[in-house]
Amino acid sequence: MTRPDPSIVAARAEVERTRTRLIDTARELQERINPRTLARDAWEGAKEKGAGLAEDAVDAVRKRPLVAGGVIAALALFLGRDPLMDMAAKVLKSKDPPAKPAKATKRPVRAAKPRKNSRSNAKESVG
Repeated sequence: MTRPDPSIVAARAEVERTRTRLIDTARELQERINPRTLARDAWEGAKEKGAGLAEDAVDAVRKRPLVAGGVIAALALFLGRDPLMDMAAKVLKSKDPPAKPAKATKRPVRAAKPRKNSRSNAKESVG
């Protein structure tokens, strides 16, 4: 029996290692593009970003509490403007006495004045 060529044995071993790495890479890519993995990663990223924004907001409020209170009050008034207007209208209506309906006033009827006809006056004076 002949011994296999050492370069062929080394090449086959290298092919096997490369094949194993390729299969591992394909599995890793499958895991990365799995919808569950993508959704989980997106959720984690959003949570981290939200936590960072919340920390920044808390720091800003601590630095300037009056400004933050004013901004929050203005935002609340803006968002609640319709319910606030309705409530104010109800309060104002309840304080006013109910309006009485206006009475119909009768005007005295006058007799119509006779019209002067310029033609009839001219005939009477001529004739």
